[in-house]
Amino acid sequence: MKSSSNTRRQFIKNTSAALGLLPLSAILQAQTKRTEPKKRIVCLGGHPDDPESGCGGTLARFANAGHQVTIIYLTTGEAGIDGKSHAEAAVIRKAEAINACNILNCKPVFAGQTDGDTIMNNEWLSIIQQLFVNENPDIVFTHWPIDSHKDHQVASLLAIQTWMRASKKFLLYFFEVCAGEQTMTFNPTDYVDITDTQEQKRKAVYCHQSQDPPGIYACGHAAMEDFRGRESGVKTAEAFVRMNGKMQGGFIFE
Repeated sequence: MKSSSNTRRQFIKNTSAALGLLPLSAILQAQTKRTEPKKRIVCLGGHPDDPESGCGGTLARFANAGHQVTIIYLTTGEAGIDGKSHAEAAVIRKAEAINACNILNCKPVFAGQTDGDTIMNNEWLSIIQQLFVNENPDIVFTHWPIDSHKDHQVASLLAIQTWMRASKKFLLYFFEVCAGEQTMTFNPTDYVDITDTQEQKRKAVYCHQSQDPPGIYACGHAAMEDFRGRESGVKTAEAFVRMNGKMQGGFIFE
């Protein structure tokens, strides 16, 4: 009877994994095994500093475990520095993003849209689809679509539409930024303990000196890390909402 019970539990575990139902924390734990194949992770953010502040601790955990992590910045933050032209701001913010990616051990990619004037159309959907094909992700992180910043919404919708059309399905998770001010009605399905990468995340955020890093944390990110940690029973955490839907293929973790 004991053997039969164990077999049933293993079957449920494997079936859940194949459907992409394992929580992010379990995926990260599974990846500590040397026999597990490394994953390809992509984060699509609206501007430089969004991926870092929204899920930098999680991206660092994946990268530190040896996975290939790419951050795709939809824009280069052209409209984000008062008194600077779009061209001048883009140079500054691109350098800041590259420095942040170096700290997180991620590869930066700049999609080429313009800050404050992002576009959701078939042409840009094709561009993002091709970027995803190039990176061949197993897991994608992006903005929650119910957000006060339209650039965040556009990034999210491009990721969702790419997920829906992908021939090779990937797991899609949404992160939060400035909860209550930008990200709204966010009810997490998954949590990642970032206690060991919290300082690494903070250093990455502080690379964005043009964006007032203390202000980014004052927007609620420090409180979010603490609160999500309390919710999940750890010191500090990042929270996510998982996109549900039928998966083709999947991941088996044993």
